[in-house]
Amino acid sequence: MQRMHRITGRVLAVFALLQCGMAWAQLKIDITRGVTDPVPVAIVPFARAVPADGGLDVAAVVQKDLESSGRFRAMDRGAMPAQPTRAADVNAASWRAQRTDYVVVGRVAGGAGAAVQLQFDLVNVLTGQVLLSDVVSVPQSGVRTGAHRIADRIFEKITGFRGAFATRIAYISVDGAPPNQRYQLWVADADGENYRVATQSAQPLMSPAWSADGEWLAYVSFENRVSAIFVQRVRTGERRQVSARLGVNGAPAFSPDGKRLALTLSGGNGNLDIYVLDLTTQALTRITEDPAIDTEAAWSIDGQTLYFTSDRGGGPQIYAAAAQGGARAKRITFGSSYTARPRVSPDGKMLAVVTQDSSGFRVGVVDLASGQITPLSRGALDESPSFAPNGAALIYAGRDRGQSVLAMVSVDGTVSSRLKSDQGEVREPVWGPFVN
Repeated sequence: MQRMHRITGRVLAVFALLQCGMAWAQLKIDITRGVTDPVPVAIVPFARAVPADGGLDVAAVVQKDLESSGRFRAMDRGAMPAQPTRAADVNAASWRAQRTDYVVVGRVAGGAGAAVQLQFDLVNVLTGQVLLSDVVSVPQSGVRTGAHRIADRIFEKITGFRGAFATRIAYISVDGAPPNQRYQLWVADADGENYRVATQSAQPLMSPAWSADGEWLAYVSFENRVSAIFVQRVRTGERRQVSARLGVNGAPAFSPDGKRLALTLSGGNGNLDIYVLDLTTQALTRITEDPAIDTEAAWSIDGQTLYFTSDRGGGPQIYAAAAQGGARAKRITFGSSYTARPRVSPDGKMLAVVTQDSSGFRVGVVDLASGQITPLSRGALDESPSFAPNGAALIYAGRDRGQSVLAMVSVDGTVSSRLKSDQGEVREPVWGPFVN
């Protein structure tokens, strides 16, 4: 395997792009592995408010979210003993007889102006206790988002972990065959729904990265036939080019405060190194200066350290360097011949990486305290891991029977799922942050 290929497929893509087929934006979740004893729950159809709810089945969205986590088993509506819409009308004994632990009931109501009120109750039918009774207020255009928020609150109340159903993902798709391909950067809800194109080009797009506030995406575009880095406001589409220097401009990553980008530049000599770009002043700080390939930087949560991939030790491994520059890089990973593409967990305690074992390239995590690497995925060519904002799962790109897919796996390895497009090429997913 050549040295450039060993480092990263994303850098290699600057020079040689893969053949791609037709791609569709919509993704469908298939659970491939769940917990052995999922929590039984019933999500009763919500009382409708027509036309305020826009025809959306709120309870169905909540149920799909909870089931997609692999930690819940939802009751079929046809098996429900009743369809109450308020906690006071839930007969706990009849639901216990159906071997369920929790019942969710709710109502949709029109609010002031264009607002919609999603009222819901979570009942523990084993004890008869109402665990949650709350209202989510959203605009008419945001009823689906409101349903995701309900699922988040239920998930957290039952499991103790904050839900991430109301967050977003971004990913790249490729439509068509060479030489008439179209590259698109998509933004979608975490379940693959509510999808839209952020930008598109007849030339390659790659390496999307979210800002910590969820307002901006950075990415690499070849729309001018050479690599350049753009930042784009997701809500409005406003965009600007921030780096189009000689040679490679790649792998952007926002600092936690959103004021800087870590990026990979090659300059005139073709050697890849890590730099930090001040987005206000355009001042550039060089972080690495080594004849090896240094790429794919990721920020620590305090913004003081950059983790990156380098082959300076003979093979791709993860190193760390001060984000201010001037300090010698420290090797982080050992015990595997290939460890690349670091991404930092929300609590700063782990790195998501791509690592190689005897069966192929797997997505895994590195415990920063012990240095232990734990592979999580089971494919032969998995890549581009990105943490969910609650740190409980990773999204990544893989292959399924020759077709590109996006996939998710929990950090404990017990739950996995695929987000599969109808057909075609989808790649480089990144999970967005929590947005209040």
